[in-house]
Amino acid sequence: MIKNKDFPLKTFFSVTELAKTLGVSRVAIGKKIRNGTIRAEKVGRTYVIPKEEFAAALGQFVSEKRREQIDASIKKTVQEYGEALRRLGKE
Repeated sequence: MIKNKDFPLKTFFSVTELAKTLGVSRVAIGKKIRNGTIRAEKVGRTYVIPKEEFAAALGQFVSEKRREQIDASIKKTVQEYGEALRRLGKE
């Protein structure tokens, strides 16, 4: 899980940072940049990934099974803590 303290107020991320966060190789990220799956900007000899694209890339690497697990966890949390969540949302 990415925490705000890991990348405070950054506008761009390096290929290495994205690869490390996703647990994949830099080569895999480079391939996705070259085929257009991940949008990046070239700066000198390297690529940088905008903050918005970084967040979108995180969603691409989540398997269908893991998505189902996440959805089930969210549903369970809302069922058990729905009222508390609503009250927190009003604050």
